[in-house]
Amino acid sequence: MYGYAVGDNGDGDEAGAATGGLLDLLRVAALVLDAEGRIVLWSPEIEQLLGYPAREALRRRADMLLVAPPDRRRAREVFTAVRSGARWAGVLPLVHRDGTARAVEFRTMRLLDGQGRPHLLGLAADATAVRGVERDLALSQSLVEQTPVGIAVFDTQLRWVGVNPALERINGVSEDSVLGRRVGEILPDLDADLIESRMRQVLATGRPLIDQQSVGRTAADAEERAYSESYHRIEDAEGRVLGLAVAVLDVTERQRAAAEADRARRHLSVIADAGVRIGTTLDLRQTARELAEVTVPHVADLAAVDVLESVVAHGTIRPVTRNAHAEFRALAVAAGYPTHAIHAADPVGELATYSSSRLITRCVREARPILVARVEGTMLRRIARDNGAARTLRSAGVHSYLALPLMARGQVLGTLSLYRTVNERPFDEQDRLLACELAARAAICVDNARLYGRERATALTLQRSLLPRVPVQQAGLDIAARYRPALSEVGGDWYDVLPLGPGRTGLVVGDVMGKGVQAAAIMGQLSSATRALARLDLPPAELLRHLDDIAASLGDAIATCVYAVYDRGRGSCALSSAGHLPPALVRPDGTAELLDVPGGVPLGVGGVGFGTVEAGLPPGSLLALYTDGLVENRGEPIDTGLTALTRVLQGAGPSLETTGDLLLSALRPEPDDDVALLLVRTGR
Repeated sequence: MYGYAVGDNGDGDEAGAATGGLLDLLRVAALVLDAEGRIVLWSPEIEQLLGYPAREALRRRADMLLVAPPDRRRAREVFTAVRSGARWAGVLPLVHRDGTARAVEFRTMRLLDGQGRPHLLGLAADATAVRGVERDLALSQSLVEQTPVGIAVFDTQLRWVGVNPALERINGVSEDSVLGRRVGEILPDLDADLIESRMRQVLATGRPLIDQQSVGRTAADAEERAYSESYHRIEDAEGRVLGLAVAVLDVTERQRAAAEADRARRHLSVIADAGVRIGTTLDLRQTARELAEVTVPHVADLAAVDVLESVVAHGTIRPVTRNAHAEFRALAVAAGYPTHAIHAADPVGELATYSSSRLITRCVREARPILVARVEGTMLRRIARDNGAARTLRSAGVHSYLALPLMARGQVLGTLSLYRTVNERPFDEQDRLLACELAARAAICVDNARLYGRERATALTLQRSLLPRVPVQQAGLDIAARYRPALSEVGGDWYDVLPLGPGRTGLVVGDVMGKGVQAAAIMGQLSSATRALARLDLPPAELLRHLDDIAASLGDAIATCVYAVYDRGRGSCALSSAGHLPPALVRPDGTAELLDVPGGVPLGVGGVGFGTVEAGLPPGSLLALYTDGLVENRGEPIDTGLTALTRVLQGAGPSLETTGDLLLSALRPEPDDDVALLLVRTGR
């Protein structure tokens, strides 16, 4: 696209009368000399170039007027040669009217008049301007020839006028083959209508269109490629529309790289999201749901998490041996879009058995991912749990499948099964790597949940074994107790009712700081020590002092505790507290209050004494001892829970069992901390 005449006035006459172009840019001047070297014709342009008006230049010898003395000999030699019929081109230094020297580029030739007399025609231009134009043209030609950007020039009728070598390579068609023809005639697999509509828009408005995207196939390629096209209208110096230039760049690889980069960013985003969303609790089923929900729809359209039944039921891992079937418990299913394919997955919570030939069984047996990029034929039967599920998957459009083992600490816990229905792209190696990363992260969380569940079960078993199943009933007292473990970790809460001397009963509620088996074990030691010390019938403050010494000997054991001794004969109760919440008392008239017991410090701190307060318990009084799990809510002042406790107790009925259930349901239906509750009503 260099040196092309692209103008067209619509009727095929490209000569036109409009000015503008290279000659105007150079301001080409003309003068004519007769056979004697006198100036006989003098153009306005030569006047502008050298400063002499026609009246001063005509009929004068050119060498004497325009050439400095040192250069006249050379000038005369040139004149003589041209007068004899030679042509000459070059630079002559001439003298401007103001006396300065000007380098002038000449093209000269001989002319003959009607009588055969010779004349000399000189076409002149400023040599500096000529060099600048030559440089610009050379640069333009070099750029057009060597640039990797395809460049085409079209006339106003949208016909090819020229293409550069880069576009020849892109099109797979030579320049000679396209000249005078339109895009659709040469490249039928491109969207010629779209391309020409853009051309017409640019021709009509003069506003360029930059980086317009199109996709198609040229003669150079067997597959479709992506192109970026920029359209510019071409005008001459007078503003006449000559045509337009189109720059074409093959951006297929760039778009692929951008797509890969975008995909990598999305993968990193999914991994980052998984780090936040998976493993928020130590609940096995919740962790499975989080894994399934993270994978859709970014990785798969449908995801299912199945864990080996031995892990769910027993907290143990039993490897699947060769030719053996596998039992799974379906823990989670998630879909990125509404689809009936979800009904083909194993129902959540149910047990599913797969034969050794199924892909899910093979996945856990071999402890490696199984990728089926294209699900065809009978492969669905090896994926689905039965023929009905296979038909459901087929009708839902499942076309790609990926099964990944949930592996933690070298052992397989279950599988993550991924399906694609809406997403037309099959699973590939990058999807496998991403899914493996998600499965590995989730597997650690699943295994932690498994280990925690096993530890929680052990702690809960220990906890319950150390608590009295049914509080010992004492004469003159109606007693009820409740223990509710936290939904997450089991703590060290306990209660006990201890028979003392005649008419005397010890009441204790405590809370070991910490969670799990260790807290339950410490609770057991403190509970046993309390029973032993209670046999000595010690005053409450003295008993707590001994317990404090014992707790200090257990290492880092810290516990709160309230110990009360009810004396039936006196109708009163002596209470001491080691950093525990105050007991609640409901008087026979139904009014409820919190007893002002000296708080003290927790057991295990040491060095601080414990106080005692005595409260009257007339017949029909209700005393409630409890741990903080009953009244403490995160984000709320403890007084809010204590107020709610007294309000519920005021409305309590005659049955302590009913009252205990009411307190738990009203205050802590799903506690995040253990709750121990001891209710005692004095006889009437």
